[in-house]
Amino acid sequence: MAELLPVFTACSTCPIRHRAVCASCDAEELDALNGIKYYKTYSAGQNIALRGDALDMVASIVAGTASLERVTEDGRVQMVGLLLPSDFIGRPGRSGLQYDVMAASDVTLCCFHRKPFEEMLDNTPHLRERLLEMAMDELDAARDWMLLLGRKTAREKITSFIDLIVRRSYHPAEAKLDQPMKIELPISREAMANFLGLTIETVSRQITALKRDGLIQIEGKRSVTIPDIYDLRAETGDDEEDVG
Repeated sequence: MAELLPVFTACSTCPIRHRAVCASCDAEELDALNGIKYYKTYSAGQNIALRGDALDMVASIVAGTASLERVTEDGRVQMVGLLLPSDFIGRPGRSGLQYDVMAASDVTLCCFHRKPFEEMLDNTPHLRERLLEMAMDELDAARDWMLLLGRKTAREKITSFIDLIVRRSYHPAEAKLDQPMKIELPISREAMANFLGLTIETVSRQITALKRDGLIQIEGKRSVTIPDIYDLRAETGDDEEDVG
């Protein structure tokens, strides 16, 4: 059984309301979405969807983290992406996925049966435009990930990953960049190594080095405090305009 996660019922109080596919919807459109949505929970390690299988739903992640994975010809599993709260699963107009979707932690999804959602897209420009915007953001993220894997050092990969989680954990209007920022790493060090193309030993060494250099503070296995986000972003290897 999945860990008991917060129960969500009203779109107006949903924690991803201003970032998800419904972000641009007005009150009437939200009421329509309310009428066709339902929630599902998954335990860490559980399959959410498998490549090639029929997928009769689309969904937004409300809580938790999922991974996108592909199995290579020799049986190795490669993580090719992370899905964090507000990210969207599924493609309107397509009945399947190109990747396996796995629950990296306990996950809550806000789900819509695919056909009713597609019908609503046809009649709801705000929903359609927001979905296109999210698709473009996903494309940009994929290009950034290619840069991260191909060009960045191990230290730059780790700091870029931490910064990614910071950006997704704080609403831009509420983030206080001049104060320490605290996050929970959504995946294990082993999963980070898979995602970043490193060994688990390298991940551990780099995290220890960042801690020694005062760029992060660690409590337990997953809790990380960043005393100065600007100092951390200076280590990501990105241009100033990219990390500001």
